[in-house]
Amino acid sequence: MNAIVFGCGYAGSAIARALSSAGMNVHGTVRTDDGMHRLASAGIAAIRYDGKSFSSQLLSVLSEATHLVSCIAPDEMGDPVISSFGARISRLMPRLKWIAYLSTVGVYGDHQGRWVDEMSLCTPTTKRSKSRLLAEKAWMGYADALGLPLSILRLSGIYGPGRNALATLQRGTARCLVKKDQVFNRVRVEDIGAAALFLAERQQGGLFNVSDDHPAPPQDVVTEAARLLCIEPPPYEDVDQAKLSEPARSFFQDNKRVSNAKLKSEGFQFQFPDYVVALSQLVDSGSA
Repeated sequence: MNAIVFGCGYAGSAIARALSSAGMNVHGTVRTDDGMHRLASAGIAAIRYDGKSFSSQLLSVLSEATHLVSCIAPDEMGDPVISSFGARISRLMPRLKWIAYLSTVGVYGDHQGRWVDEMSLCTPTTKRSKSRLLAEKAWMGYADALGLPLSILRLSGIYGPGRNALATLQRGTARCLVKKDQVFNRVRVEDIGAAALFLAERQQGGLFNVSDDHPAPPQDVVTEAARLLCIEPPPYEDVDQAKLSEPARSFFQDNKRVSNAKLKSEGFQFQFPDYVVALSQLVDSGSA
């Protein structure tokens, strides 16, 4: 099996590594020289892609690809990968059998702390989440026209090695932001890779929340990380009074608990089912 992963950032690279570890021949796209070196050091064949046009090298890879994973965020023009393909995908990718698109649980919008699942109403509140929902619909139409299975992975807040509360505490940038009754779900980046592999091997389509078992207040995560590091956590700050960028503040517009029951009912098991297990592993492994 040959896979192409568009957009090998933090999550995309984890997916590329997971597919490669299972024996797939994997190529990943990046924009920069640093990205090229980062993928190469992970043993992933890297291809430069500017989000607009396909190089001859990329066209060659596409002609052999059986699995396509798109991790690139939509822009003001829509989904860049779909825009690049236009109506040519069946001609450019004649062997394609399965498509995955990485989205966000932000598409659900605000449910005032209630549980949501894949059947819940999507009422996104931010511009970026509205764009993601439009991109989901575009990929659904694309896959339907091709007669191919499409997995849409709706991700919660992503963390893992180098991107976590332990790391921000050690850098001195962690904050305990508090909003009454606010909770967030999270997901370790390795579980994103594992979930993509699980669905890819089965060539399974559908909507799937890729999210941990334990929605929790953000300050609880920082406090647990501080406990593991044997340091005092930062003081609590009320979100309404805190100095935050607009993107940071916008995360607190939505409050919901995200169910992962559908993905687990298919047989998937999370390696890191909650932040307590995940943070402890990062400390024990020295990979925070």
